[in-house]
Amino acid sequence: MSEHNYKFNVTMTCGGGSGAVERVLKKMDGIKTYNVSLDTQTADITTDDSVSYEAVLEKIKKTGKTVNSGEMDGQSMSV
Repeated sequence: MSEHNYKFNVTMTCGGGSGAVERVLKKMDGIKTYNVSLDTQTADITTDDSVSYEAVLEKIKKTGKTVNSGEMDGQSMSV
């Protein structure tokens, strides 16, 4: 089974914001690993191939955080 690597630049102003992003990612099926960094304003996510870029993007947006940019397997994607 293959996997995807997603990277999102997310505006997070405090630990509560990064915590919100971590909570939604933790609840998603198919996510293997994730690293949400308040310092770099990024969320790095590794998923199995059943999880689409759009599904992860939608989950992060539901936290109310602004997603500035996104990548899928090193390729820039629309947000």
